[in-house]
Amino acid sequence: MRAVVVEQWGGPEQLVERELARPEPGMNEVLVKVHAAGVNPVDWKTRASGALIEWGEVPAVGWDVSGTVEAVGPGVSNHRPGDEVYGMPLFPRQAGGYAEYVVAPARHLAPKPAGLSHVEAAALPLAGLTAWQALVDAADVRPGERVLVHAAAGGVGHLAVQIAKARGAYVIGTASAGKHDLVRDLGADEVVDYREVRFEEAVSDVDVVLDGLGGETAERSMKVLRPGGRLITLPGPGDVPAARDGVSASWVLVEPDHLGLRELTALAERGALRPVVEAVLPLDQAAKAHELGEQGRTTGKIVLTVV
Repeated sequence: MRAVVVEQWGGPEQLVERELARPEPGMNEVLVKVHAAGVNPVDWKTRASGALIEWGEVPAVGWDVSGTVEAVGPGVSNHRPGDEVYGMPLFPRQAGGYAEYVVAPARHLAPKPAGLSHVEAAALPLAGLTAWQALVDAADVRPGERVLVHAAAGGVGHLAVQIAKARGAYVIGTASAGKHDLVRDLGADEVVDYREVRFEEAVSDVDVVLDGLGGETAERSMKVLRPGGRLITLPGPGDVPAARDGVSASWVLVEPDHLGLRELTALAERGALRPVVEAVLPLDQAAKAHELGEQGRTTGKIVLTVV
């Protein structure tokens, strides 16, 4: 099968297409014929250094996949050959999503949302589960609460806006001026141009902040939270400020989540969640996809097509 692997840790040019043996599903595993693979910041961060990930013998990148079940291993009861599925298998262990086939634990996948193409579905798992686990599992966002989403037009941010809105929250997003219309269209009640104003001077009395930037943004975000407020930061545990004045701060690392995927599917199928895909490239242009992503200006997601 065709697969994109890392020749050695470094720049996008280290991504190359190779012929690898097609994997076979084991106990409680399924073999998925990949139609599309999502591209995420963790992909290029690990490609650059190999850090944080448990790699296999041949470093193969990518986690987000959408495709068709090709075969099932012993013990699988929830998928059959021909089923359309999507998910984020094995993270943070190597999954090798940039490939024609992927083997995944059956419970790391869920039925693809009806009405979404494979390209759209591949844009959803990692970013969508990150937003869901941060806002719902960690922060327990409730109706009427004020939620601030940083980088609200980005991969996680644009889905977080929609999830928070579906939970009944009042949603505030930060984004550059050219992306305000999109963020409002996704459901934000307010949008702050972070280039023109310091957000902590424009926003106050927030119940939950979702911070995908870290650093000083996390520290400054503590200032906008009311007592009992919750800051959820995503970049890493080193970006979690100390709790103070009745305000808590925590870090979330996304994990495979069958039930979470089903929640995302339900939102998508009722029209409350739609992934925005800015660029679609073929598998053999994975290096170009990483180059685009590393510029830090992507609206929504980048997706690779495999078949």
